Amino acid sequence: MKKVVIIGGGVAGMTAGIYLQKAGFATEIYEKNAVPGGQCMGWKREGYMIDNCIHWLTGSRTGSGLHELWKEVGALGEGVELYEKEKFFTAELDGESVTFWRDKERTRKELLTLSPEDAEEINKLMDMVALAESMQVPVEKPFDKMNPIEFMKLGMSMKDMGKVMKLYSGMDIEELAERFRHPLIRRAIVDYMPPGYQAYAFIVSYATVTGGNGDIPKRGSLAMALRMAKRYQELGGKLHLNTPVEKVLINGKKAEGILLMADAGKSEQKRIEADYVICATDLNHTFTQLVDDSYMPKALRAQFEKREAYPVSSGFHVAFAVEDTVEEIKETNIFSCRPLTVGVTTADRMSINNYSYEPSFAPAECTVLQSQFIQTEEDYAYWTELAKDTEAYRKKKEELSAEALARVLEQFPELKGKIRILDVWTPATYDRYCNAYRGAYMSFVITKGAKNVTVPGCLKGVKNLFIASQWQMGPGGLPTAAAMGKFAAYRVAEAEK
Repeated sequence: MKKVVIIGGGVAGMTAGIYLQKAGFATEIYEKNAVPGGQCMGWKREGYMIDNCIHWLTGSRTGSGLHELWKEVGALGEGVELYEKEKFFTAELDGESVTFWRDKERTRKELLTLSPEDAEEINKLMDMVALAESMQVPVEKPFDKMNPIEFMKLGMSMKDMGKVMKLYSGMDIEELAERFRHPLIRRAIVDYMPPGYQAYAFIVSYATVTGGNGDIPKRGSLAMALRMAKRYQELGGKLHLNTPVEKVLINGKKAEGILLMADAGKSEQKRIEADYVICATDLNHTFTQLVDDSYMPKALRAQFEKREAYPVSSGFHVAFAVEDTVEEIKETNIFSCRPLTVGVTTADRMSINNYSYEPSFAPAECTVLQSQFIQTEEDYAYWTELAKDTEAYRKKKEELSAEALARVLEQFPELKGKIRILDVWTPATYDRYCNAYRGAYMSFVITKGAKNVTVPGCLKGVKNLFIASQWQMGPGGLPTAAAMGKFAAYRVAEAEK
């Protein structure tokens, strides 16, 4: 039985491990943290659960290959209930509000009532959202392994999406917003995503919700990661937690295994031999720490080098405990606030997300709220430099979280005396916990002038070393991570015929 070592116990690594175990391989996953899941994470504070990943899970709708993948790896399936999102988000500006509802015709009606003068663009947008519901994440096999007939079938399954791409090609969300006259609609479109995203990204994201393909697994992100870990171990896989890897051992054109990081007080590092190695980590970490960057695929190198064409974003987050059910706030809301400089970016808009849909996240009659401020690569540099001084970093987080709380209370004065700060995390947190490139929790933003490329999971110069990461295909996220994990397993199985 051939042995496969997988570095990284996130969604990509566990997906690869599950498929390889089912295919008859002996696998071991080495994860540096105390719990599996990687970016699909959540944690407890003062009896509350803070969820830091799933805003919606693409593939929650039955009938797609991605849905079947989620069932195979234990993320979805029997006994896993789904929360059906009521809306995408609500945006408020100057006393008016607009909601992008799950029911897209309700949204159309609300937008037309708000701004009859924008009727043509509103109807065009909503018609394109309906077409974008056909969008799928291909998960059957790596794209470079598809034959012409398979490509044709894939294209036909998403032919409506081609119309969306044609209409909005070469347009970013800022330009999409400028097509509308009403200031609230313009503001809402640019509110939800970081700057630079292409227009179709907003449309596809919203269509995921309207199409019923973006619901949320009950009990949240951590519970989903733990279900996947359980499935992996039930299939015979070995999961090593708190076990960071220093590097991949390569001899000539063959990966021979991995070298674990030295334990404190021990002089010898442990060597783990394997027939195949899969690096299922942040790809910047893979090619700066685990293997020599000469193995980096050209398409990936180009994305790292072209920072303006392929930027990344992160966030400054504050979680609040509220001793109330907070009925007046539903799901995600975005509103204007007094300007606040977070990192080096000054924001005059902030979001608040209500997690009351999941009762297990808070004590009875209580609620978790979270706010996020979008952060750039420049903000990441600010936070990582500040984090070198532990006390200064702590004080700045306390100061900004208090300022954020003050702005929440200005918007929702009825929460006074009921709300307190639970936790704060920054781009430096993602760097520390997940080795995330510049604190990013998604992959590259594919700007309007950049090519949308998919990075193959095989590496030139070494035949038994593969990668599996959300960074292989923009914009990343859990579906991409899962797909790339499955594709890595496919390549190993193909190598063994």
